[in-house]
Amino acid sequence: MSADGHPGAVPRGVVYRDLLDQFRAADIPSAELDARLLMAAATQVDEVALIADPDQLIADPSLELLKAYVDRRLSGEPVSRILGHREFWGLTFSLNGATLDPRPDSETLVEAVLDHVTARGAPSSILDLGTGTGCLLLALLSELPNARGRGIDCAPEAVEAATHNAEQLGLADRVTFSIGNWGAGLDRPFDLIVSNPPYIPSADIAGLSQEVREHDPMTALDGGDDGLTAYQEIARETQRLLAPAGVAFWELGIGQSDDVSGIAAGVGLEVCGLHSDLAGIPRVLKVKRGM
Repeated sequence: MSADGHPGAVPRGVVYRDLLDQFRAADIPSAELDARLLMAAATQVDEVALIADPDQLIADPSLELLKAYVDRRLSGEPVSRILGHREFWGLTFSLNGATLDPRPDSETLVEAVLDHVTARGAPSSILDLGTGTGCLLLALLSELPNARGRGIDCAPEAVEAATHNAEQLGLADRVTFSIGNWGAGLDRPFDLIVSNPPYIPSADIAGLSQEVREHDPMTALDGGDDGLTAYQEIARETQRLLAPAGVAFWELGIGQSDDVSGIAAGVGLEVCGLHSDLAGIPRVLKVKRGM
């Protein structure tokens, strides 16, 4: 932010226009939203009030904090990483360096599960393999008050973030998070298994946006040479841990539905659904035990 020409306090409207100019010049596509979010965080004033009263002054230390936020945004750091949290399914999830930044595309999985529940009934037990922030599992638990959940992640810091998020959302009494290698060490069946594994082919990592490539953990992105490495393990664990009448939902990368369906069939699972995101891209595979 360019506060040099505005010593002391600066009107909100001036600050907002300044941020828009800088973000647009940097080709940041979400310039308006990013400006509002960073201003709201720095001033502790909600977005509506910021825009409704453009003549209200912003002074230090809010102005200096905002400048620090803006410098980080202009360097390519996502707003969610700057603020340390992201909204998903209407809930707020804290992030850290070991967690994937929850994406709107992943809400397709939550929607697919809830559609299934409406038709077939709610699960009592849910397993989330590679839980990260816990966003999938906790979003589902927020909608399914009689269910209990178990989330597994290989990163201790991710388990810490998920546990914190459960506490903040008032769901800690119905969920347990633990460090593990997918489902290794688990032996009880689950009615529902969900997973958003790393599915980007290793060779494609370099072509990801700077925001993703430099700020999401590589372990949550890199799916091996063909992007399918994690699905091999998840399929085996799903076959082992899924209750007889249970179902599993796995998030997919673009163009992976046929390959992942083949992996599922190879361990004796049966594909029983494919759900597309808002862009029409097949995004979630639904599987059950084979006959």
